[in-house]
Amino acid sequence: MPRWLKNKYILTLVCFVIWIVFFDHNDLFLQVERSGELRQLEKGKAYYQEQIDTINRELSGLKNDPASVERIARERFLMKKDKEEIFVIEEK
Repeated sequence: MPRWLKNKYILTLVCFVIWIVFFDHNDLFLQVERSGELRQLEKGKAYYQEQIDTINRELSGLKNDPASVERIARERFLMKKDKEEIFVIEEK
């Protein structure tokens, strides 16, 4: 029998490493899977943060510029001034 197998500390360490890598509820394979999920979630967070920044810039523009409020009201909500007619052209 090899000498390192007789050493109880090394044998305990090897058993511990095997247990942690394969049998623990937070084993190595689960950690790799979770790190992949974490990377995907961080990408999603960056995307949504960019969307929030874009919307905040648009909101600040609407708060400070009455012409942009009028433009949005006319384009999105088809609002009009008195004595005006609206012609909606739909593209197919």
